[in-house]
Amino acid sequence: MPIDVLADEPRAVDTHAHQPTSEFLHDAGGEMMQDAAHEFGADMETATYEEMVSEFREAGVGRTVLLGWDAETNTGNPPVPNDYVAEVRDEFPDFFVGFASVDPLKDDCVEEARRAIEDLDLSGFKFQQIAQGFDPSDPEHEELFSTIEDLGVPCVFHGGNSTLGAGSPGGRGLRITYGNPMLVDDLAASHPDLQILLAHPAFPWEKEQLAICQQKGNVYMDLSGWMPKYIDDQVLHYARTILKDKVMFGTDYPMIDPGPWLEQFADLGWDEAVQRKILWENAEEFLGL
Repeated sequence: MPIDVLADEPRAVDTHAHQPTSEFLHDAGGEMMQDAAHEFGADMETATYEEMVSEFREAGVGRTVLLGWDAETNTGNPPVPNDYVAEVRDEFPDFFVGFASVDPLKDDCVEEARRAIEDLDLSGFKFQQIAQGFDPSDPEHEELFSTIEDLGVPCVFHGGNSTLGAGSPGGRGLRITYGNPMLVDDLAASHPDLQILLAHPAFPWEKEQLAICQQKGNVYMDLSGWMPKYIDDQVLHYARTILKDKVMFGTDYPMIDPGPWLEQFADLGWDEAVQRKILWENAEEFLGL
């Protein structure tokens, strides 16, 4: 294990991982996920959770946020149910932190949000605005986000472009404009007690996302979805300086494996104190671990 900062124990916290099973890769993902896998140069082979946990711990990861998925209204694909996420979390309670997903276009989204936290004891929410086909700043979603703010749990929002549907005619109807982080900035301004994590470096809106994280005390970001050597230089500069307390490690597993990501991150040669912040300290504070 070549990463000195993680040499003593599996301590890193991955803030962005999906199921390596057919529930996500094949059922919820469908054809748009096949497009993404092709774009990443990845395959669609499934793995067990035992294999996933073993791989992550060997790489130096001690905790992982496992994300729910419900984009049924916009895509027609079945969700990864919140009950399923809770069951996996319960099977590996010392490893997985379960995040729910609610489809903002469903009539029962507010009730499901309450159930996910109050009954299933999940720890937050994941929104993928491009797949779900919604603008988080639209007033029609005010009740949902006011409810989540009252529940006192964080939200992960997708930031930037998405490879879902990449290369297909019309991108399978998915609109990347919903990935513009400026839409989340509007939400953060209206809901100052809502803790928000913007996932990914937000290509092609990297600068906008950096500005939001700098200006909004309740908005953070992770580096998931990109191998470190491909992340924009300005993002890396902000991550190790101005935003060193607000940037977190994430993979976007199973599209990116933790071992190669962490090895490339170590090769950046950053100060050890900054590495600790990004790899686990910021996430532990954000997630209340």
